[in-house]
Amino acid sequence: MRLNELRISGYRSLRQVRLPMKRINVITGPNGSGKSNLYRGLVLLARIADGGFSRAITEEGGMPSVLWAGPHKKGVIRMRLGVTLDDWHYDFACGPVAPSNAISFFQLDPGAKEEQVRLKLRGRPAVFLDRKGSHLVLRNGEGTMVTYPGDIHHNEAALAEVRDPHLFPELHALREAMLSWRFYHRFRTDEQSPIRQAKVATQTPVLSADGHDLAAALVTLRELGRGDLLAEAIDTAFPGARLEIIGDAAHLTIGLSMPGLMRPLQANELSDGTLCYLCLIAALLSPRPPRLIALNEPETSLHPDLLEPLAKLIAHANRETQIWVTTHAEPLAAGIARFADVEPVRLRLEDGETLVEGQSLLDR
Repeated sequence: MRLNELRISGYRSLRQVRLPMKRINVITGPNGSGKSNLYRGLVLLARIADGGFSRAITEEGGMPSVLWAGPHKKGVIRMRLGVTLDDWHYDFACGPVAPSNAISFFQLDPGAKEEQVRLKLRGRPAVFLDRKGSHLVLRNGEGTMVTYPGDIHHNEAALAEVRDPHLFPELHALREAMLSWRFYHRFRTDEQSPIRQAKVATQTPVLSADGHDLAAALVTLRELGRGDLLAEAIDTAFPGARLEIIGDAAHLTIGLSMPGLMRPLQANELSDGTLCYLCLIAALLSPRPPRLIALNEPETSLHPDLLEPLAKLIAHANRETQIWVTTHAEPLAAGIARFADVEPVRLRLEDGETLVEGQSLLDR
């Protein structure tokens, strides 16, 4: 399922944003314009699918911290997140938990208010999940609407809790599509970073979010037939360099042979920028591409000379998967635009609200 539209309202600076999604999406704009908020909104939708939404909200400071802080119309306060994937429409609304006389340490949790899954069938929308508070109605595999008999956590989405693929196959497929998204935001490269340490080898077709399994992911690329692409990507970024596999299955690490050096530089010797770029190569050349790869400020720690090779790498990956890139670097945005023939989405901040350049009120 391809992500066709992202909808976020009532979240931080995103009072009301509706963003049509392309095969490749480059989000740029000045500092403070809301790029990171848009990225985090997409991450929250993935957390909805995996059952980690409440924890993600509390890690951001809780509902009072994440709600739109500007003027509100009269009525209830809501944060709304929604996506369209092919013909599937998913919408989720939450707000502060209802006041209670009982003392609770969980007043910062989100309270789920409404949730709906719709699918266009023969041009007409059919509801597959409809939630109002704690009441949940679902369409089962036979097409019958049934009331869900179990309890639903008030601070999580029903989509994450209804997990029976036989009774509710369509909901299972939608959730699996959202769970396949991968997010990469700043790889840890300090001296104690797992990326720099030898690891037990296990086949790794998709790089982890923190890149700790970089060596295994690069070796997997080689063994699953992408060795030539890997070698080309490394040579384009670091002319004359060659990947070296060091150790064995019990203690696997990587190194780079560089022109003029008598031995390869091992992972614990490579620069932060070089390690970050190798992580980006592993993520973007995955032999099992996720449905969506989202990169938040991938230019961090990279030398400016690496931005053009990165733009080419992103454009190449876009042949196999949908791409999201949030960036401050105009050369990177311009490079992706040139190699992938796509215009960046530019954001601006106006009266505390994130706006998309070129959108009218009717587009939101």
